[in-house]
Amino acid sequence: MIAYVTVGADDIALARRFYSALLLPLGYDLHEGPEGLSYVLPRAQDLSFAPPDFYVKSPFDGRPASAGNGAMTAFEAGSQAQVRALHAAALAAGGRDEGQPDFRASYGPRFYVGYLRDPQGNKIALFSSNPDERGRDG
Repeated sequence: MIAYVTVGADDIALARRFYSALLLPLGYDLHEGPEGLSYVLPRAQDLSFAPPDFYVKSPFDGRPASAGNGAMTAFEAGSQAQVRALHAAALAAGGRDEGQPDFRASYGPRFYVGYLRDPQGNKIALFSSNPDERGRDG
């Protein structure tokens, strides 16, 4: 089970703007401290485990942050409309487009996804597989 994900950032204020636009609407709470940003989902009463946290921090070794080549973090949205809205909000908050929200031929018929990069270059996916919404073929 994944406990947390951490990405590095050289500009914490810019990262806060980007990730707050993306994660706060998904229900994450933001906790800021001297080491960086912690985005935490509230733990549901009926879960025996805590959902994974998402951290944004300056690299521990003091060198510049860099994005992992081939690394990506995906966040699940509740609907296709929310994927579109969060993708737009993240772009307005300093992100770069890596693929507009839509269905992809190589994925399942209900996998609606948009891609972007945060200000540091980390790749992010926003997706919805809501069974109550139309799929790629209908």
